Amino acid sequence: MIDGYGGPMAQIVVWGHRESLRSRRTALSHAIHAAVVEALDYPIEKRFHRFVGLDDEDFMHPQTRSQQYVIIEISMFEGRSEAAKRLLIERLFERIETEAATSPEDVEITIVETPRSSWGIRGRNAADLTLDYRVEV
Repeated sequence: MIDGYGGPMAQIVVWGHRESLRSRRTALSHAIHAAVVEALDYPIEKRFHRFVGLDDEDFMHPQTRSQQYVIIEISMFEGRSEAAKRLLIERLFERIETEAATSPEDVEITIVETPRSSWGIRGRNAADLTLDYRVEV
């Protein structure tokens, strides 16, 4: 085991309309990170976000969604309680609305959990790492 490893606990991808996403990227990142830190007891210094801006013809969705529509995909190690995941989703909706001026109607969130053995980090299998944070929250 490698002791004290502080690698990714959650990888986040945000999909949206290119121009809209560009103008809100910083606010979205701050809102998302604050929600993750609060709900998952996540280390504040760790932020793993990717923003994928799509042209309108490449991002099809119902007309009931606006140009601010985003899909947030969160990949993380398994082990969080249902309560922690529910809190995360609740905080994401709240913070994105207040800090990134995006209606909850324009936000969709998915959480995908995988065993640590399904992650490769810095040349190692994550199951072989001793983490410097808790996963079981």
